Amino acid sequence: MALFLDQPSCASITSKSAFKILTHSLPDSVSYKSHRVPIDSLFSNDQKHGSIRSIPRPSFSIGWWHCLVCGPRFPEFFLWLKNYRIDVKDVVPSHILDFGQGCDNLIIGDQLPLYTSNLFHLRRLQREFPTTIKWENVSKSVFYPLKLLRSIVMVPLLLFVLAVCLAKTLMILIEKLFVGAVYKLSIGAACRLEWPSDRVIIQVLDDSTDLVLKDLVELECQRWKSKGLNIKHEVRNNREGYKAGALKDGMKQDYVQDCEYIAMFDADFQPEPDFLLRTVPFLIHNPDIALVQSRWRFVNADECLMTRLQEMSLNYHFKIEQQAGSTMFGFFNFNGTAGVWRVTAISDAGGWKDRTTVEDMDLAVRASLRGWKFVYVDDVHVKSELPSTFKAFRFQQHRWSCGPANLFKKMFSEIVQNSKVSIWKKLHIICDFFFIGKIASPTVTFIYYCGVIPLSVFFPEVVIPYWGVVYVPTVITLCKSVGTPSSFHLVFVWILFENVMSLHQLKAALTGLFEAGRVNEWVVTEKLGEAHKTKPVVIDKIEAEKLVDSQLTKTCIPNIKKKKAGPSDRFYYSELAIGVFLLFGGYYDAAISKKGYSLYLVVQSLAFFVAGFGYIGTQSPNY
Repeated sequence: MALFLDQPSCASITSKSAFKILTHSLPDSVSYKSHRVPIDSLFSNDQKHGSIRSIPRPSFSIGWWHCLVCGPRFPEFFLWLKNYRIDVKDVVPSHILDFGQGCDNLIIGDQLPLYTSNLFHLRRLQREFPTTIKWENVSKSVFYPLKLLRSIVMVPLLLFVLAVCLAKTLMILIEKLFVGAVYKLSIGAACRLEWPSDRVIIQVLDDSTDLVLKDLVELECQRWKSKGLNIKHEVRNNREGYKAGALKDGMKQDYVQDCEYIAMFDADFQPEPDFLLRTVPFLIHNPDIALVQSRWRFVNADECLMTRLQEMSLNYHFKIEQQAGSTMFGFFNFNGTAGVWRVTAISDAGGWKDRTTVEDMDLAVRASLRGWKFVYVDDVHVKSELPSTFKAFRFQQHRWSCGPANLFKKMFSEIVQNSKVSIWKKLHIICDFFFIGKIASPTVTFIYYCGVIPLSVFFPEVVIPYWGVVYVPTVITLCKSVGTPSSFHLVFVWILFENVMSLHQLKAALTGLFEAGRVNEWVVTEKLGEAHKTKPVVIDKIEAEKLVDSQLTKTCIPNIKKKKAGPSDRFYYSELAIGVFLLFGGYYDAAISKKGYSLYLVVQSLAFFVAGFGYIGTQSPNY
């Protein structure tokens, strides 16, 4: 039964056979008498086929009513209630108001007062007419603006994002197919390098804010100095410029001016004794080479599942990306450690700059634009450690994702305007190195696999092609797994882990592009792999007597009781929020949309929950 209850007063009636009285008009007079008129008497057989005719006035005087009756070919009608309009769609087999069981009569007269907006009350109508309201049909009209927004804005926007993600995914695929106590260990490994002792200087750059650690480093340097090595411990009283600032200060020392090459190692890196013998000859025999980069080998890769997954990603980076850049273009990213630089190349490129947190990449790009070439040596390995706590890994990934995006923004015009390199090398640096490798890859990973795919289950109009969901991602995954064949069985887990980290990488990349918030944040990556298991070096009495000025000074900092970790230190709320969204999407797909993504969405949501609750990696001893 459909009702029109606004001025001028009117009412329309629809029987169980879905006939509807759509409009009423008022003639010239009214009279009310109590009568009970059977509903079936208002309809004739020809009306059941959709014909329209005027209902004659009954002998008992129905009043000023003049009715038009139509069949179900009219798909919609309106309910007006005190100037409030509800537009109900798709009601051919249904009614908003449905007569109760066994009710075949419409009561007219004294039991129904004048049909005006002021006197009409829906509850009285329901009381006098045993009817029920089908709210599912009413809800369709209430949410009509949302449907309009969905069809005009949301669906086209989602389809556009899908197209962009598919295009970027193809770009990444093409790129993959065509490219193919820590300080003691590090100082000790550097001091054991095979090179004439009178032609090498070991420089230890120390800007630590921990006075106890400074004393320990000084003690270790004095121990090796007593053995006849030329070792310098350069201490800064501030951390201005972070690593770039320390390297800049180190280059200003007088004794550095006589050096031709600089081999760089972070505090947790341990080169083999023959490292210099296997890398420096490239620089000696080819004056066009500015950098020789070696490969990292991870001593704690088997410590936990997270370190295994990191090893897979980094092995692909060295085996494929670095090797391809060295072979095809003579350019790749300097990894910040385990490499040998020509001093004149550093000076020619403008030295170390602290405008971003990726000073190593900054120097490499500037040196490449000056015409210098790089060589990657895959068979020279340097031991290093992977961050084994999720918190430390997140800080590291923030720096590795935010820094390149920020550098790309600052150097884009400089790269385009450069005249010393070919256009192909410019395209390689801009498109392949920066855009695809540093920005598009983490962006597409999160937006596509954790955004577009789960959102598509709520929009039947959005259909993702099968090749974009299965074939291309599978090939990309297989390409990135070749770096570590022994971990091939972890490929599926690695995919879930990469998708989780893409959230953090996307936020960091956007921070770098827009230079917001933590754009210049530098948090030293905490390493726990093998260093905390290494036995301390034992110094015998005779050796200790040879130490010069190596007395361990008493720290001026009292023992500070560490603050107990709270929920904010153990839980990662952004990961948990994405996990809830993916879980709901998986449930919706399994129950309603039936697109076949439910298994992936549920499993991926579990991966986000595992990371969000901190059940990944090892636990830091600080908590």
